[in-house]
Amino acid sequence: MSRYGLINTVINLAYELTNDKIHNDIHKQHKFRREFVNKNEKLSFNEKEDAVKVLLQIYDSDKVLFKSGETRLCGNCKKNCLASLYCEYCVQNYLKSNYYTWTSGNNDIDNLIRKCQSETLKPDMVVEWIPYDKLENINYLTKGGCSEIYSADWIDGQYEEWDSKEQLLKRFGKQKVIVKKLENFKSADRSWFEEAKSHLSICNKWMNIVQCYGITQDPNGDYMLVMIKMDTDLRNYLIVKRGKLTWFEKFKAVINICSAINKLHNNENAIHRDLHSGNVLYSEEEHYWYISDLGFCGSANKPLRSIYGNLPYIAPEVIVGKKHTAESDIYSIGMLMWEISSGQPPFYGYYHDFYLVLKITAGMRPPIVSGTPSEYKELMEQCWDANPKNRPKIETLLDAIKGINKKFREKNNNESFQHDLNDKNNTLKVYTNNSKISELLIKSKMHRFEDLPEPKNASEEEQKALHQEFYKCDDAYSPNLHPEEQDGLEIPDNIE
Repeated sequence: MSRYGLINTVINLAYELTNDKIHNDIHKQHKFRREFVNKNEKLSFNEKEDAVKVLLQIYDSDKVLFKSGETRLCGNCKKNCLASLYCEYCVQNYLKSNYYTWTSGNNDIDNLIRKCQSETLKPDMVVEWIPYDKLENINYLTKGGCSEIYSADWIDGQYEEWDSKEQLLKRFGKQKVIVKKLENFKSADRSWFEEAKSHLSICNKWMNIVQCYGITQDPNGDYMLVMIKMDTDLRNYLIVKRGKLTWFEKFKAVINICSAINKLHNNENAIHRDLHSGNVLYSEEEHYWYISDLGFCGSANKPLRSIYGNLPYIAPEVIVGKKHTAESDIYSIGMLMWEISSGQPPFYGYYHDFYLVLKITAGMRPPIVSGTPSEYKELMEQCWDANPKNRPKIETLLDAIKGINKKFREKNNNESFQHDLNDKNNTLKVYTNNSKISELLIKSKMHRFEDLPEPKNASEEEQKALHQEFYKCDDAYSPNLHPEEQDGLEIPDNIE
């Protein structure tokens, strides 16, 4: 493990072990994490100093966000600022002084970016207009549910730090980024634009959510989001790591996901609406899971009585026509918990069609994997209960999964137990991955179903009966939906 990786691992563990009921404000939380880092025996003195600096950067951002903590007099602007490594007022004033040195050519977008900049919390979390000619080596990667995704090199790179002597923001320099072309940007109505403003603000406020650097426009007039580049998504990570993950690593993924959703639900009064394993993204260097999209890429002009999303993760009440709620996000987390426990996408082998919908509304859920900890199983089943009122609140779920993680670490913190906790005993059939199956499993799309029964829970016997009739995707549609031992019969991707 690299030096930076080790530092991030310790920082992440400090976050995982933070008890929000005991450390119930940002100051107590920072103190606990700082003490945890300083007591860690794996870090050298210099590594501890670097880790504490990272914690201090996050603490500065939190103090500014929550407007809480001791202030200091800024020697430049003479205001009482909360941040210790920079002055939040100087950063915001610097951005304001440059408002009229750039324009997107669209007043709505200019105002959107300026609003985000006026609320900037820290130097490396700035939303900006990025001229298209500042991007090079633009390469098409894939097509998402409603966006085309490209990789690119951003010549200037993001703002990185505040130089108090020169009174300016310094940039990182050339860096790899992801560029998303949004299909619905041209047809977006006013309510969609307001939602875009909210989500751009959220993306650059919380560390658990994939950062958006700003907006650009290609020569065809299409607007594009410029975002931080992550290493992989949860779906592909689970394929690569199948049989190798310990339950501690699985708990960590769930904790990171729940932490992000907790910020949305409780700090932003927002919901995600399209949570699935394709938009849970991983940074190898930081050893951390982030969520992306936030429903931002849903259709701006959705047809009446239709729903948008990845079907196995959509709550049954939403499928039958009710609105997305915080509780429907919790259902999606339940499905992610199962996927993390099994290494498989929920309802793999099924067409995402009316027959699957009937089974879901009748109470069918994925089978519990052998070896799943009982406390984890109970939480997962609460999350996917057909009655939204029976699902836990996100803060309850987060506390519970942190508690399970802490309990397992305290009782079984040794290598042999970690080996026993991996998913080697998973008895589910292994399904391999290629581009066709990935498109089926990860993409969100528009669905429309009518005359559906009200969702209900199913008994164990009813679950067995529902799983008896297995609607498989045929090989012509998705050639890789079969056990690994049949790979010799696989249809090549390049057949015309």
